[in-house]
Amino acid sequence: MSLADKVLAVNNDLPIRTDKPIHSGKVRSVYWLTEADSRRLIEEKGYPVAPDAPLAVMVISDRISAFDCIWTGKGGMRGVPGKGAALNAISNHWFKLFKEQGLADSHILDIPHPLVWIVQKARPVMIEAIARQYITGSMWRSYQKGERDFCGIEIPDGLQKDQKLPELLITPSTKGILKDIPGVPEADDVNITRKNIEDNVDAFNFRSAGDIDLYEKLLKEGFDVISAELEKLDQIFVDTKFEFGYVTDANGEEKLIYMDEVGTPDSSRIWDGEQYRTGKVVENSKEGFRQALLNYFPDADILLNKDRMDERLALARDNELPESMLMDLSKTYVGIAEKITGKELKLSDNPKAELVEVLRKDYGLID
Repeated sequence: MSLADKVLAVNNDLPIRTDKPIHSGKVRSVYWLTEADSRRLIEEKGYPVAPDAPLAVMVISDRISAFDCIWTGKGGMRGVPGKGAALNAISNHWFKLFKEQGLADSHILDIPHPLVWIVQKARPVMIEAIARQYITGSMWRSYQKGERDFCGIEIPDGLQKDQKLPELLITPSTKGILKDIPGVPEADDVNITRKNIEDNVDAFNFRSAGDIDLYEKLLKEGFDVISAELEKLDQIFVDTKFEFGYVTDANGEEKLIYMDEVGTPDSSRIWDGEQYRTGKVVENSKEGFRQALLNYFPDADILLNKDRMDERLALARDNELPESMLMDLSKTYVGIAEKITGKELKLSDNPKAELVEVLRKDYGLID
């Protein structure tokens, strides 16, 4: 079996029983279960949710997204071997630690396969909850241009690239396109201030104004937990993005939870500590791939300039990357996953066939 066959690139064509459209994002696909299957699994598996809670099967792929494009490689490589399993394993590890330390639950109820979660439907908070411990990336580029106000927070003069910030900063942005919010552009992923959120609690899908404090508390606590654990591995947690949502528990109580993924190389920057102390930044995250793309193409502005999005999409569509670029990324993802979890990440020879068999045999979700 070839290397390309071990990649799960397409994850929205599985024969999972559903009566709703399949939602497919850049990396994950969501299959909403029928009401009958949701009720059956809640009873059979003893999930701690209300008997009528809607459930979904979430399947992660090995696709690689960067600069808002999906990238492929030569030799039929439509993704990165081990990427999906690495992301799930890392998120599972952190979600478990959060729960053990009394922070909050996640939307995950079951893990049938390394590429599959069974989740409870959540009502998402419409915020990309971003926390930064170092000044780098887009924040540094803006800082270089003279900007000192980030999401309503004043940043001091005199900072150097990749320097640790005086304190952990929460710099949220919008999740999706939100309309009719004064001072907030109708665009995805635009920076917002805490006052924007406070003045528009309902628009951002918060249950109450008090939950703004709770989301910030959970973000900081989650960041600190991951940062402390990575420090033990001599890895630096630079910045990250969390997502939050509401679910109803078995007692009918609505609660704020962590959702999507946390502390992964896709959603975070992670630097090697030993290298950083010598003045060198070595990325153990997708940022290394982003830098490789910027170096690979002659006109890097296409990847950085949102006004050139059509050219960027064409660049990704028409250029298969060297297999070595994807395999370097595979080593990064698998390596950091094994370091964080302390376990070998076993990769499947035929992931699609494997997960279909598990969902048929053990969960009765495939006819």
